[in-house]
Amino acid sequence: MTLIKTVCTRISLTRRVYLFLYKKTRDSSRRPHKMTVQGKTVSAIDIAKGALGFLPDVPHILPSLASLALLRPHSRRSLGLLFQETARKYAKSAFLKSEQQSWTYGQANSICNQMARGLLSMGVKPGDTVGLLSANRPETLLAVIACAKLGAVAALLNINQQGAVQAHSLKLVKPRIILACDRGLDILKQLEAEDSALLKGIELLSLQTGSTHLRVSDFRSAWCTQPVHNLAQTAQITASSPCFYIFTSGTTGLPKASVMSHYRWLQAASGMSTAVRLTATDVFYCCLPLYHNNALTVSLGVVLASGACFALDEKFSASQFWRRISHYRATAFCYIGELLRYLLNQAPHMDDQNHEIRLILGNGLRPEIWDDFENRFGIHQIFEFYGASESNLGFMNAFGLKETVGFCPMPFEVIACDADSEQVVRNSHGFCETVGRGEVGLLISEVTELRPFDGYTDPKANEGKLLRNVFKRGDCWFNSGDLVRRQGWQHIQFVDRLGDTFRWKGENVATSEVEGVLAKLPFLEHAVVYGVKLEGFDGRAGMAAVAVKPGAKLDLKALAAHVTSHLPSYAVPMYVRVLQAVETTGTFKYQKTQLKKEGIDRNVVDDPLYCFNATTRSYVALV
Repeated sequence: MTLIKTVCTRISLTRRVYLFLYKKTRDSSRRPHKMTVQGKTVSAIDIAKGALGFLPDVPHILPSLASLALLRPHSRRSLGLLFQETARKYAKSAFLKSEQQSWTYGQANSICNQMARGLLSMGVKPGDTVGLLSANRPETLLAVIACAKLGAVAALLNINQQGAVQAHSLKLVKPRIILACDRGLDILKQLEAEDSALLKGIELLSLQTGSTHLRVSDFRSAWCTQPVHNLAQTAQITASSPCFYIFTSGTTGLPKASVMSHYRWLQAASGMSTAVRLTATDVFYCCLPLYHNNALTVSLGVVLASGACFALDEKFSASQFWRRISHYRATAFCYIGELLRYLLNQAPHMDDQNHEIRLILGNGLRPEIWDDFENRFGIHQIFEFYGASESNLGFMNAFGLKETVGFCPMPFEVIACDADSEQVVRNSHGFCETVGRGEVGLLISEVTELRPFDGYTDPKANEGKLLRNVFKRGDCWFNSGDLVRRQGWQHIQFVDRLGDTFRWKGENVATSEVEGVLAKLPFLEHAVVYGVKLEGFDGRAGMAAVAVKPGAKLDLKALAAHVTSHLPSYAVPMYVRVLQAVETTGTFKYQKTQLKKEGIDRNVVDDPLYCFNATTRSYVALV
């Protein structure tokens, strides 16, 4: 009874908070710097229809809601403890599948215990950092769980980074040891050759057997003879402790190491599992890199919360994707938006719906391709979410609505900001003002004891993500850096990154909207939109860097006709740059920073450039 009362109290509190926020939104009047990018809102009817889908699963949802309601930063709960509890319940069920091998929960738990003791034998203590530099391998995932059981912090180093960028990442987290395999071993060898002091005092171990690197020891020999029973330390780890470090993509500068605490990881696992409602019979496929939160938090979280099986693939391949899905007999998978677009760009096939996928979970699915993807592949349960590695809040499309990143039960605000200066707008009293339903603004979330900001390992970087004195003196809010539309009923729609949106002809241009329109052109493989400074003009002119699909030709006439008929005049790209290939990160994010710097400067840009002629409504070559 006490548990039920606690859950009900928490739900009642959330409802009261919502009613307060909703009234506040309805009553707000002056809206400076109003932004009206196209998009939908959410109604009470939408919520009612979506809620009906929950009714059959209420008995399964309550345990997740209960654990979420009772979780506190000081609770003795952790990723490692959840894993061993799930392993006890589903000991003989499949937990992890790779290309050639599979492990039950019981087998994996034993290996993780051995790995944790192996780390202990090498002097690793709770709070120490263990670097992981590896491709998607089962050993890498098991090593992360082993660190969580011990209380050590796993640093998921990006295997696509090399040289000075990788050296910078290592300096941020200062690992006591590094576990590596595949290309990771080659990267370490290169780093040591470039700077012998960088890895001094750091023990290097291979997750693979048979390494020929002179300084690298075999990690397996350190753990394979260790006892298999659970560690006593695991039950003593508090939720507020750091669990692992995830590095930002580095698209706007050098990477930062964001801190994922056990508390936030458990919140995400419970919240998302409540929405997607996997069962122990599901196989959840993940081909996203383990150094990304969509793999390590989203995918692993919903798997452990349900006792499902985690199918880990080495990498994403658009041409082989559905074959891989069939190979693993997957019933669900994790995505990021560009991954789904790559799948849509593949030639239609008679087997497009010949799969067992019943739901997908991820973020970044563009509204303009949502229906196309759903209809072509016959997947009707699309659980879009919103979150960031360093964020203290998340949204989940729990009600199954289209064109929304979903619902957040906790308080948040969307405030007015100036997209050109990238600064929040303050009134005559020095405080910020919220935007109304259907309007666009900056998403922020208050930092409290129950919603802490874990931030980065660098304190200076932390302060840059916080806004102070927002609605009253002394308050502190997390600045998401994202422009979103307040859709009503605690829902939002992602619009653009604040630094990407630009102002032209007195209007705000959301690059994501322009990219979405360009994505509809059948001859374009990629389209990256950004603003460039022009001498003598205020604001920034729109520019699109595009790559043409293999075997296709750039049709400038069709491009001009398409953008002028689907975009307002101020959002039509003034310039088009044709690239041989578009550079992306390991998780398919576009590298816009360098493109912005180069602009239309013919001293650095050798690619074909075209300028929009407003009189003829056509693109002409820029020489």
